[in-house]
Amino acid sequence: MFSLFYGLWKYTFSKLEFHVLILGIDKAGKTTLLERFKSQYSNLEGLPPDRIVPTVGLNIGRVEVSNTKLVFWDLGGQTYVNQPGLRSIWEKYYEEAHAVIFVVDAASPSRFEDSKSALEKVLRHEDLQGAPLLILANKQDLEGAVSSDELARYLDLKKLDERVYTFQSVSAFDGLGIKESVNWLVDAMERSKRSETLRIRAGSNVV
Repeated sequence: MFSLFYGLWKYTFSKLEFHVLILGIDKAGKTTLLERFKSQYSNLEGLPPDRIVPTVGLNIGRVEVSNTKLVFWDLGGQTYVNQPGLRSIWEKYYEEAHAVIFVVDAASPSRFEDSKSALEKVLRHEDLQGAPLLILANKQDLEGAVSSDELARYLDLKKLDERVYTFQSVSAFDGLGIKESVNWLVDAMERSKRSETLRIRAGSNVV
């Protein structure tokens, strides 16, 4: 009987919790992605795509994957004329993030340069040192969307340090590639030295 209750206690209280930033320029599909996470990994119904509006500030989503709790922070990516716009608030969340998901509209090549510039700025910030990076070539359901391999060649991240990263082709609209992306992300965070550093900083056995 003791072992049964101990097993239940361990399952309930030993779940890891990771904080994940969802970044990208405006209209990349970040909020649609968050709603897809909710509908696929929790009992919550995600908003249908036709009801999703551009994020002004922050959206938060919580889901559980196996024995892991994921808290997603979806931040707006709009800019204004000669101003950084909502991207200026991104860095306020860097220090506590275990990993970054960077979303790119793979069906809009004319905006790849803006995405590349925004991503390079994110990666240069010291508060994100060592954070695993998942780059999503989103909107694969649309005609003309480039693959993750094509996007990787364009963004050219060969000059990255020892950061763990990968590219994945996904569609937040129909769920293509979502499961594979989340599985990679959880595995990367569990293995990351940054996760251990944040756990120690928090002074707790729960990440």
